[in-house]
Amino acid sequence: MEHPCFLGCYRAVAPTRALPPQPPPAAPPDDGPHPPERGQPARNSWLYVLERFDIGVVQLDRELRVTGMNECARRCLPVAETMPFGKIVTAFHPESARAKVEFLLGKAECPVDNPPPMTMMINIPDRVLLIKLSKLGDAQGATVGYTLVFYDITEVVSHESDIAAPGGTPAEPVPARRLLRKIPAIRQNCVVLIDVADVCYIRAEGHYTWIQTRERSHFCNLTIGDLESRLDPTLFLRVHRSHIANLSYVQEIVRDDGRMTLHMADADAARIPVSRTSAPALLELLGLAGGAAARR
Repeated sequence: MEHPCFLGCYRAVAPTRALPPQPPPAAPPDDGPHPPERGQPARNSWLYVLERFDIGVVQLDRELRVTGMNECARRCLPVAETMPFGKIVTAFHPESARAKVEFLLGKAECPVDNPPPMTMMINIPDRVLLIKLSKLGDAQGATVGYTLVFYDITEVVSHESDIAAPGGTPAEPVPARRLLRKIPAIRQNCVVLIDVADVCYIRAEGHYTWIQTRERSHFCNLTIGDLESRLDPTLFLRVHRSHIANLSYVQEIVRDDGRMTLHMADADAARIPVSRTSAPALLELLGLAGGAAARR
C-alpha cells in the first residue's frame, strides 16, 4: 500500500513498460448545487457571503480619535465630507447614530460582554454597515486604543429603486434611495436577515426597533426613521410615531371613539394605533378614502 508523504506526494513504483497516453477524465455532470465540503459554509449562506466581503478597519486612539483606516473603509465611508482623522469618532456621526456608537464603546470596555455586531445605516452614501469594536490593551491591560471593524452589507440587504426620494426640485431631483429587501436583526447574539415581505409591522423602542413577523419579534439596531426611509412606501406606512405597518398584513381597521386601530395578521393578532395625521394616507393606500373605511 502506498502512503502519502508529508509534502503531499505519493511514493509509487515506476512501471516496467510505457503506458499509452490516457484521455483526461470526463467532467462530472452538472446536476445542480452541491453540498458544501465538511466544515465549509453553504454557498447561499450568510457566512459564505461574509467570507467574501472586504473588511473595513478604523483605528482609534485612547481618546477615541480616528488615527487611521484601511482602503476598504476609505471607499465605504464619507471621508472627503467628514475629514474624520484626528476627530472624536462620535463627532461626525448623525445624532441618531451617536447613541449606538457610545453603546459600542461602552461594551468594548466590558471584559465579559461580547455584544453582537451593531447595525448602522450611514446616510451618506446610503450604506448599511455591520460594526464590531474591540479594545486594545498594553502589557498591563491598560487601554491604548480601539479597533473598529465593519462589513458593508448594503448590496446584500438593499436594491436600487425607481421611487423618487423626497425633496429636490424637477430641475435638481434627489437621487432615488436604495430600498431594503432584507432587514438585519439580532437573535441569540447572531445577525439574522429578515425578508422584508415577511415583516408584519415594526415597533420603535428608543433608538432601536422590534421587527415583528408572523411567528416572532426580532431586535434591530436601526431606528424607525432609518427603516421608514428604506422601505417601499406603497407597502409600508408609518401609521404612528412608534409603528410602521406592512399593509399586506392588515386584517381589520377598527374605529372606536374616534380612534383608529389596525388588527394585524401576526400570531398575536396585534393591535396597532393609527395617528390622526396618518389616517388619511392609510385609507388612501388601502383604496378606502371617502367611503365607509372601517368597522366601527
